[in-house]
Amino acid sequence: MEKLYRADHIGSLLRPPDLLLARQSPANAEKLRALEDQHILRLLAKQKELGFEIFTDGELRRRNFMSDFTDAVEGFDFADAVSRTWNTGDAGSAPVSSVTGIVTKQLRQVWPLTGHELPFLRRHSPGNIKMTLPSATQFPAISFKRGVTDKIYQDHSALLWAIVEIMKKDLSALSTEGVKYIQIDAPRYSYYMDPKWREWIRKEIGMDPDAALEEAIRADNACFRAAKRHGVTLAIHLCRGNNRSHWYAEGGYDAIAEKLFGTLEVDRFLLEYDDDRSGTFEPLRFVPKGKTIVLGLVSSKVPQMENPDQLARRIEEASGYASLENLALSPQCGFASTAEGNLITEDRQWAKLKLITDTARRVWGSS
Repeated sequence: MEKLYRADHIGSLLRPPDLLLARQSPANAEKLRALEDQHILRLLAKQKELGFEIFTDGELRRRNFMSDFTDAVEGFDFADAVSRTWNTGDAGSAPVSSVTGIVTKQLRQVWPLTGHELPFLRRHSPGNIKMTLPSATQFPAISFKRGVTDKIYQDHSALLWAIVEIMKKDLSALSTEGVKYIQIDAPRYSYYMDPKWREWIRKEIGMDPDAALEEAIRADNACFRAAKRHGVTLAIHLCRGNNRSHWYAEGGYDAIAEKLFGTLEVDRFLLEYDDDRSGTFEPLRFVPKGKTIVLGLVSSKVPQMENPDQLARRIEEASGYASLENLALSPQCGFASTAEGNLITEDRQWAKLKLITDTARRVWGSS
């Protein structure tokens, strides 16, 4: 049975300025590793102090939430890359661009995806470890380039299933190596909720969006089955993009809720619910009884603090569609899906995480 972590977090935490600076310079690898270790120990202690029962290293060793995969697997070319534009709710802010590597040759795994992270966590975590990995579905949409990738993988689907095979192997190993909580980060499902991105799937990928959704679920389920072990919590995090407090998709879960919640083979859904772009709680009625819904009610994007009474009221509202016993609380996304992090201070990050553990104790009596 899944452990009921009432207070959760997505995994990534803000990088300290000295660590960002060290990574930008051609620093000695040994010194960089020592600096990472120092800050990870601090983050682990802070998570314990705040009352969390699940621990990550904040993804401090990564460039972004996907880089464990792209660093461990040969075949991605970052010189031949596609720039993507992100949106912001503030009309006065300029869009943020991000660059993602293109698959230019046969993918070949050269080391374990989390091999540089897990040993240190196993030695120093004060409690159960949460390990985060990107969904296999993340890559075909952003790493497939016509005229290049299709010389190796004939289409997006062929690339997806090649990535699934790599993911399955590592997820199977993680679940036998003492990791009690495995979370797959899957922002691409937001494409199936947003009309403009559904049209993009038709035009750019050449698939019916509903057929693409079904294939995405099959792919993630294949990975979850490889990781399934007694005592291991399997979770999926669904958001609408997170880069320097920017986003790229909008829309409620309504269009995909029945299929998504009814067929994904997970114990725990971490859902974005921090603003109006996220829609209503009504789709939660499709989550099967016994599975946990982690309500992402606290924003990692903005510095404004949420009102604790309002958080409690929103949890109560959600309990009209799913039992309170099947609910938990978290931020809507990580604080640093990319190394640069969201536009928020570290002090405010910790204040928001404390708000989550405090609210969990208020609502459920424990965190």
